[in-house]
Parts: sequence; C-alpha cells; structure tokens
Amino acid sequence: MRYLRIRSRILVSVAALCVLAAASVSPRALFAADSAAPAAGATPVAAPFWSGKPDSAGFRALADGELRTANRALDRLLHVSGPRTIENTLAPYNEALLHADNAAYASNLIESVHPDSTVRAVAEEETRAASKFLNDLGLNRGVYDALASLDVTTADPKTRYAVEKTLRDFRLSGVDKDEATRKKIAALREELVSIGQEFDKNIRNDSRTITLAGAADLDGLPEDYIKGHPAGPDGKISISIEYPDFFPVMSYAKKPEVRQRLLKEFLNRAYPANLPVLDRMIAKRYELAQRLGFKSWAEYATKDKMIGSDKNVASFIERLRGLTLKRSQEEYEKYLKRKREDDPAAKTVNQWDRRYYGELIRKRAYNFDGQQARPYFPFDEVKAGVLGATSQMFGLTYKRIANADVWDPSVEAYEVWENDRMIGRFFLDLHPRPGKYNHAANFGIRNGVEGVQIPEAALICNFAGGKPGDPGLMEHGDVVTFFHEFGHLLHAVFGGHQQWEPISGIATEWDFVEAPSQMLEEWCWNPGVLQTFAKHYQTGQPIPAEMVERMRAADWFGRATSIAYQNLYSAISLSYYNRPAKEVDTDKILRSLEPKYTPYPPMPDTHFQAAFGHLDGYSAIYYTYMWSLVISKDMFSKFDKSNLLDPTIAKRYRDTVLAAGGSAPAGQLVHEFLGRDYDFRSFDEWLAGERRGSDGGRGAAASGDVR
Repeated sequence: MRYLRIRSRILVSVAALCVLAAASVSPRALFAADSAAPAAGATPVAAPFWSGKPDSAGFRALADGELRTANRALDRLLHVSGPRTIENTLAPYNEALLHADNAAYASNLIESVHPDSTVRAVAEEETRAASKFLNDLGLNRGVYDALASLDVTTADPKTRYAVEKTLRDFRLSGVDKDEATRKKIAALREELVSIGQEFDKNIRNDSRTITLAGAADLDGLPEDYIKGHPAGPDGKISISIEYPDFFPVMSYAKKPEVRQRLLKEFLNRAYPANLPVLDRMIAKRYELAQRLGFKSWAEYATKDKMIGSDKNVASFIERLRGLTLKRSQEEYEKYLKRKREDDPAAKTVNQWDRRYYGELIRKRAYNFDGQQARPYFPFDEVKAGVLGATSQMFGLTYKRIANADVWDPSVEAYEVWENDRMIGRFFLDLHPRPGKYNHAANFGIRNGVEGVQIPEAALICNFAGGKPGDPGLMEHGDVVTFFHEFGHLLHAVFGGHQQWEPISGIATEWDFVEAPSQMLEEWCWNPGVLQTFAKHYQTGQPIPAEMVERMRAADWFGRATSIAYQNLYSAISLSYYNRPAKEVDTDKILRSLEPKYTPYPPMPDTHFQAAFGHLDGYSAIYYTYMWSLVISKDMFSKFDKSNLLDPTIAKRYRDTVLAAGGSAPAGQLVHEFLGRDYDFRSFDEWLAGERRGSDGGRGAAASGDVR
C-alpha cells in the first residue's frame, strides 16, 4: 500500500455492485454496462478529478484552484469574531484540509504515473506546494488555539473524536513549540518532501534490463513467456526487472546465472543514486525528531500507532524472529538438499535460488507446479474476478465510465454504486510503462466526506497483459496482490463517508491499515471463489478444486522464510531510524541484519535499500505489515470458509470495521467485530499449519518479498 508522504493518511476508492446469488454467476455479470451518466434521480456529484485531459498548465490550474479554496476557508477560520463553534471553526478547518488534500493527493498520483514528463514535473511542483500548505497548517498556532477552544462536550462521539485526534496531530507536528522552532520544523518538512520525491523518482526511472544470448537462456520458462520475449535481429533477448518479467524468471529459469544476473540488477535499482539521498532522508528525519523533542525518528513515528513505541516494535520483531528463524533454517536445509541433486558440490543456497528451488520442491512434495496454474489466471478474467467477488460480498455495482478522460489509453475509470447511489470512483492503471511507478499501490485522489465529495482513487499496478494478443497470464502471487490492493480501495470507499475529513477514509492508525487488504487475500486461496473467475484461457474450464487444494498445501512450504524476510525488512526499517543519523551506515546495517533473520547468505555487490521505497513512506514502521497480518488472520477467523462470498458476515465486517473509517481507534473497531480483543492465536496457527489444510496464503504479497 502506498501512503502519501505528506500526512499519515491514505486515499483509495472502490467500487460498486448488485447483490446476486452466489458462485454460479459469472463475475462479468456482476458489473453494469459502460455508463456515461448517473441514473435518473441520483444525487448529483462533481465530475472526476481528471476531466478534460489537462496538460501541464491545466493541471497546475486544477491544483492551484484547490489550494486557493483551502486558503479562503483558512482565512474564514482565522477571522472569526465571537465564540468559537463547530460551525465557524471546525467546519472551515475541515474545508481547508479537504481541498489541500485534494491538491496533494492528485499531484502525488500524476507525478508518479503520467506519461508526459512535463506534466510529471508540474505535478512534482504542485505536490511540494500542497505539502507546504499542509505542513504550515499543522504548525499554525492560531488554528490550533481556535480548535482547542471548542467546547465539544455535547457533540456526537465522532465529532469529539475528530477534534481529539486533530489536536493530537497538531501537537505531534510541533505546534506547541516556540516560533523559531516551528519555522525550523517547517523548513525540515519541506526539505523532506523534496528528498522523498527524489528518492521515488530515482526508483521509478531506473528500469534495468539484462541481455540473454538466445532462447536457450529461457529454458524452464512458460511457453507464453518465451513467446512474449522474441529474439531481436541480433538473436539476443532483453529481460527487464519489471515485475511481469522478473518473477517468472526467478521462479522458473533453469540457468542459475540468468537468475543471478537479473536479481543483481533488481536489487541494485536506483543504485548508486539513492544511497546519498537515503542518507539525507535519514539525517533530516533524525534532526526533525530532535526538534520535536524525541530521541529518534522511530520513537516519534510510533507515538500515535497501535503498538505504542519503538521499543514495542523491537519486541514484536524479536517475537517473530523467534517464531521463524528455526523454521526457516529447516526450510533452507530442504532447499540445499534439493539443490545438491543438481549440483552435488553445492554448499549454499543463494538468494537467486530460493524461488526456483521452492517451485521444484512444491512440485515434487505437494504435486503442485505454478506453471500449471498460470493458464487459469489471464489478466482480464482476474480483473473481472476481483470486481465480481467484492461486488457479491458487499452489494455494489461497478460501472465503467464510457469514454472517460484518462492520463494514458490503458487506464480505465469506474463508478461505484450501491443501489441508486454513487459512493465512489476509481481508476485502474495496471500495466507497466516507462516512467511509471513500478510497484503495486493505491493512490488517493480525493478523500470522501459525506455530503461534500465522494472518494476517488487510482489502483496503480504492474501486471502482465494489456497488449494485443497477449492473454496476460498471471502468477497466483499477482492475483493475491490484486486482491490485496483492492482491499485498500474497499476500505477507502466504505470509510470515506464520515462528516469530518480527519476521520474519513482510511484514517485509522497506520499499523492497522494493511489488515483489511491482507484479509481480502484469503479470498484468492478459496476454491469456491477462484472457480468463479479462474478460467483456462484456452478451454474456458474453471480451475480444478483439487489443484487449488494442492496450491494451498504447497504454499505452506517456504512460509517461515517468507515471513522471516518480511521481519528482516521490518528490522532494517527500524534500525535505520532508531538511532542518531551519524551512526547509520545503510550498507553495514543491512549486511549485519541479514544473517540474524534469514539463513540465506547476503548477495554481494547489491544495495536493496536504494529501491526500498517504503523507507520513505513507511520510514521506521515497516513492521506494520506483519502487525496488521496478525490482526487480519484473527478477523478472518469469523468468516464462513465454506462460503466466502456470503454477504452476511461481509456486511457486518463492512459496517463495523470498514465503514467506520477513522472514527474510533482501530482496536475498538476490531473488538466490536470480533467480540473480544484481537490476539496472536490465529496467526500462530497459520504460521505453523502445514498439514492442517490452512485456509489462506502467505499474506505478504504486497509487502515486497522479492528475493
């Protein structure tokens, strides 16, 4: 999940549907025909944010217009005469925040996806302008004093919580510091925005390739992959580090030198450019934390999270290490044993071997070959399946907008409808292209506030397909990623209808926000769900239920190693930010941590951290993926595994957790859904459960387990 660097918020949007009876219905029947206009009698809503296909000047006008509206609202707030009230103080603050967020979120998206570098450059400038407004707002003592003077004792609980949360965020921003310190804080935040943009841009623009001598180097790859990578006039073949090229090679290429060469380029993306950028980012965050009165950035970044402190993060990481290190070592020995069948002299399993030998072990021990499953996951059917399954569960209709204005011809736009009411919009930008964000994420565009604006967002991914004649056969891991990211969209759309912007959308604690999307991954491990859309691209036959069961059983092998790597990334994230910046040598820390968390030897001459984009957005708190996974496994325990498309439990989950947005602490929302506090039992059982017929997959698809 992608977070906008400006504030600890996310914007994502979701989609629509009809309540149709169950699994026998084709997913394609669950969305309406292309729609250019709202149904008769529907409440009018504003046009999509991207209307008229603006050029660089048009986009600047759009973003600047939002900031002017925000400034006018701020001016009204500051010039109130007489007693402060919700109407004359909280309402204009809400308006200022909403429109500044509109400018910030849209600019952050467009700088990451637009095919025209001129438009991207303008969007970068507008991101900085919106960031400055928001950072200055968070340090505005007059605004803080005005909000603090409100008497909300008789207000409704959501309003009281919105004000309480807002005042806390002001204090964490440093509003209570003296004027000179506030100016320094503002300057540091501005600088960090620019540094983060540079860090992201270096990752986005470094799309490397390796050149293979010929088709023999693709031995082991699926037939459709080989067909999609023909030799050039010189007989050579180019393979990129983008996901549709990268993951099949790491899983199936028989020649270890091919896997090694590609992984080396993958792990050196944005190197060497980003190492000094990362050093500056860490140094400036440490300086900012000091100005704010904290000993480290990690202490500051965890202050408002569910986990409570950086010390608790360290304890959580150590707990996971205790659960996974021995098991991952046992898995490593199995990898090594299998590798020695090919190379009797082998003494180690290298990082470029892990996925490859994992596939071979699963094929033999569990009778499952990932290549057998790929033909059942053509891109168009998977997309239809994601929309169809969530439609049926949550009672929505997705309407594709006919002739929509989009920034690239490959992008699709949708409206989300519930009965006769439009509740959101979203864009799907799902295939790689030069200069585009190259991971998988939801980008917010407009946050939803009830009665003011509906939520909008864009799902930005890099899947196979999108080319004439290419079915876009996906790895099952890509299917998991698609469901995961769409889980964020659902959360944002359902939660994006609160009265107050600070609690609307995905405005919960940051270490909870991955839980709903991780839980939705479970749906693409379920035979009943998969058979509604996983159809063989040549025969049209649904994926056999027994193949799904073999796939689920096979997924257990390597689970401890996968979680161990996620825990390693959490430790890297924390260790870069929990000490004085002068003590941070990113290469040295990385190399020292790897053997503590995984049995695989470090890969020489690589610099993973240079392209670890979460070191910007998540900074010290990458642990949130694993913390959220614990909660997601517990929430999933309440669903009926025999009928995951049943809307009954889904509706209660939607109403208690998703639709609440950030209107209450996440722990309270989860308690309401579970009927108790969450705990580790479901997670521990899932991690241990080889032969139990585990109900779900690895749960780390969107988290970057790429080695």
